[in-house]
Amino acid sequence: MTEVTAALGDITTQRVDAVVNAANNRMRGGGGVDGAIHRAGGPAVLADCVARFPHGLATGDAGWTTAGRLPARWVIHTVGPNYAAGQDDRALLTSCYRRCLEVADELGATTVAFPLVSAGVYGWPLDDAVRVAVETLGATPSGVREARIVAFSQPVLDLALARL
Repeated sequence: MTEVTAALGDITTQRVDAVVNAANNRMRGGGGVDGAIHRAGGPAVLADCVARFPHGLATGDAGWTTAGRLPARWVIHTVGPNYAAGQDDRALLTSCYRRCLEVADELGATTVAFPLVSAGVYGWPLDDAVRVAVETLGATPSGVREARIVAFSQPVLDLALARL
């Protein structure tokens, strides 16, 4: 059973088997968490994205690459729904977390750090983003021992801790 935890910090410095990247469909880097992971991981992350995902990745899906210079071994990329652009299907957001756990299981990763997918520039309402993350990570059967939600600010951490 997966233990869902929450921590305040920078996802790019987490010492876990895999970090999750909230990517865009193109899989070529971007802003927010995506940009931070690509900058910290270096050019190897982008090169692996280009090689593994030449046509990008569908919303709600996930796939993995090397972590480059990150302390993690892998980056699991997932494309969340863009709420701000009208993609408000909660099932797509739930799918992101489920698919990430499936990919982690394929890799043999037992510790995974997650951002709150779609809660940044994609505008998913924060309270619901936390609810989806905690409920889905806790209810999805997986070999992952720890699914760590990494909050970038104290208010987000407090919200996550209240849901655990």
